[in-house]
Amino acid sequence: MSQHHILTVVIIVVLLALSAFFSLSETALTAVSRPRMYQLERKGVKKAGLVNRLRETQERLIGAILLGNNLVNILSSALATSLFIAWFGDAGVAYSTLAMTLFIVLLGEIAPKVYALTHADRTALAVATPIRFVVRALSPITAGFHLTAIGLLRLLGAETRARRSATALEEELRGVIAMHTVSDAEARREGAMLRSILDLAELEVGEIMIHRKTVQMLDLARPTSELVAEALASPYTRLPLYREDAENIVGVLHAKALLRGIAAAGGKSDGIELDKLASLPWFVPDSTSVLSQLQAFRQRHKHFAVVVDEYGLFMGIVTLEDILEEIVGEMSDEQGLSVAGVRPQRDGSYIIDGTVSIRELNRQFDWELPDEEASTIAGLVLHEARVIPDSGQVFEFYGFRFEILRRQRNQLTLLRLTPPAGAKSAERAA
Repeated sequence: MSQHHILTVVIIVVLLALSAFFSLSETALTAVSRPRMYQLERKGVKKAGLVNRLRETQERLIGAILLGNNLVNILSSALATSLFIAWFGDAGVAYSTLAMTLFIVLLGEIAPKVYALTHADRTALAVATPIRFVVRALSPITAGFHLTAIGLLRLLGAETRARRSATALEEELRGVIAMHTVSDAEARREGAMLRSILDLAELEVGEIMIHRKTVQMLDLARPTSELVAEALASPYTRLPLYREDAENIVGVLHAKALLRGIAAAGGKSDGIELDKLASLPWFVPDSTSVLSQLQAFRQRHKHFAVVVDEYGLFMGIVTLEDILEEIVGEMSDEQGLSVAGVRPQRDGSYIIDGTVSIRELNRQFDWELPDEEASTIAGLVLHEARVIPDSGQVFEFYGFRFEILRRQRNQLTLLRLTPPAGAKSAERAA
């Protein structure tokens, strides 16, 4: 083999290495974790910042890499063809095509891209600096190609401007959460919390409030001693006060204010005026978004609000804890007060209180029961059945079996819910 041929072989090997480098860089810089790079940049990693800058001008980045990759591949193929013709005559064209296809696909494309996919973050940090110089060097050429491509697309009537709405970005975030929380129980719980945070703006206070039927209240028309005894025995820190009619809420009594009042009265409760110890009630519409209410709680330094409908009628109460439970799930307070209302059975069914939230069931068991028309499990049965069922009646909706166990007047208080035969709840999977 002559020195000229040896030099040609060396150049081909170098060009194949450059092809592998371009393929490696393209895959790494497009597959890199953007959140991780932004986090590393905030921590002071300069190369992470460079990766982010390159991704911000993705058209120039991809254009430069594709141009460089095609140049080296075409040049290496041309040199190999001339070399094989010198060795094998006209048959060298076929040999060169076969050999270079194998080398370029295997060594210049598949192998580097597989490596880049499995080590995307580390590889992106490593190639960021040399790729920046490539992008700068080829930017005049790539800019020309880019403008030409845009012109051709516009002639064909294609849209050339990327438009990503806030909804699309949110759906992408939800998809990322779902993708990374499918196999691990702890990850599923964390994913449920993240999804709940995204849902806060879409939820209304009326969907998470404690209904007026279950709100413990104090009637100022009753003897003070009875009210004090009831307030001290209550597991709740704040109790609404009303006078004669539950619609006439005049204040909210805090346990600490009550204890201070008792101490000031020398330990006697008869002379205490509860309405003077109470704070003024804060009324909020039931259509207020949960996110707005959370921000209002923070701004006012409040933890308790009275929910009213569009006519000003008392609907229930909402607390800061209710909103936090929407994020982290049901909690028990210092008194150990359980509010779950869900009891698993050995046959795979669940005994559920009618007031249990559909959202909480979906979050806890990874179900997909609809909550657009009703917020509680009893409300869902009423909506789908279109009648008020009697005890013992059975319905099937969305693959689930609903059996009415107890009805009080027009309210469904206890149900047995059986998931589809193939369903496996997140809790049992854990």
